[in-house]
Order: sequence, then C-alpha cells, then structure tokens
Amino acid sequence: MAEMPLVAVLAAGQARRFGGGKLDADCAGKPLGRWALDAVAEAGLRPGLIVVGSTSPVFANDATDWTLVVNPDANDGLGTSVRLAVGKALFAGRDLLILLADMPLVTAGHLKALIDCETSAATRYPDGATGVPVCLRGFDVERVYDGLGERRGAASIIRDLDGLTAMDAEPDVLLDVDTSEQLERVAAKLRG
Repeated sequence: MAEMPLVAVLAAGQARRFGGGKLDADCAGKPLGRWALDAVAEAGLRPGLIVVGSTSPVFANDATDWTLVVNPDANDGLGTSVRLAVGKALFAGRDLLILLADMPLVTAGHLKALIDCETSAATRYPDGATGVPVCLRGFDVERVYDGLGERRGAASIIRDLDGLTAMDAEPDVLLDVDTSEQLERVAAKLRG
C-alpha cells in the first residue's frame, strides 16, 4: 500500500474580517478549526501539519498529535503557508493533502476521493475554478514549490498542472468562514 499523503491544515490567517479568533470560535459545539482535523481523522489519515501564524490558535495547540509549523511570513498571504507546507512535503518525499482550517463542512468522503486519484487532484468549485482541498502527488509537489518561489498564486499554479483531476464537491461543502454570519450559517448546517 502506498504511503498516505502528508496532511497540512492551513491556519495562519489573521481573520481580520471576522475580528480575530475565528478558528477558536464555537461552531456547532467545537472550535471551528477542529472540524478540519476531525474530517482528516474520519478519512483515516494520520495527523500531519497545522501551519499557524505568529500566534497559534488554541484548537491547534490542543491538537497534540499534530505538528505545528509557524509561518513567519503569514501576513504576506495564503501562498506563503502553501509554500511552507509544500516544502515540508518535498523534503519528506511525500504527497501532500492541503485543506483550510476555516472550511468545516469538508467531508471525509471528499478527502478520500482526492487522495484516491492517481494524479494530483483539486476540488472543482461551482464556478469551474479549482482549489482547496487539493492533493498533490510527488511529481507535482516540486512544481508547485518552484512556482510559488516565482511569486505566482498557488491557485494558478495548481490549475496549470498537467493531468490535474478536478473533483466536484457539493456546494455547501465548500463554504468557508470569514464572518460571524458565515459562522452561524455553517454551524446551522452542521447541527442539521
């Protein structure tokens, strides 16, 4: 059996639109950021990396099986966290599954579908764009790392990978939380 991908949960954002503290905010009975970690566990994947900024969210500090990686350049955007995670996978010689800590509706089934692809696989959004969660195969990890070094956006680099599989997901699965109103919306869906 092939080695499972390294998992990286990106949690280094400032949550400015939310007013700070977003990933530790209660979302249907647990911290918002915890939902991503639980989806990883439910998918049968091992804990990996949580990429954090200079201040680590409590949910990440409480995730003792996970390795916290501090992104000193987090204020420069999401691409810096992606590059950090991709660099760790490149160094380890591993495939990489990237997901965001503020997308609590992503399911274990969707993560499994991504990692079951033989090629790199990204999530296709309703508008046709591809994005996270994404699973990068070893042969693409270096390409993404090099492309991010050229200051290109991660989305355009991943979109341009040869043979990329685009996996559809239910639209609600792809909701992320940037505001308190969005938090209440996804919490209501999680409560069912």
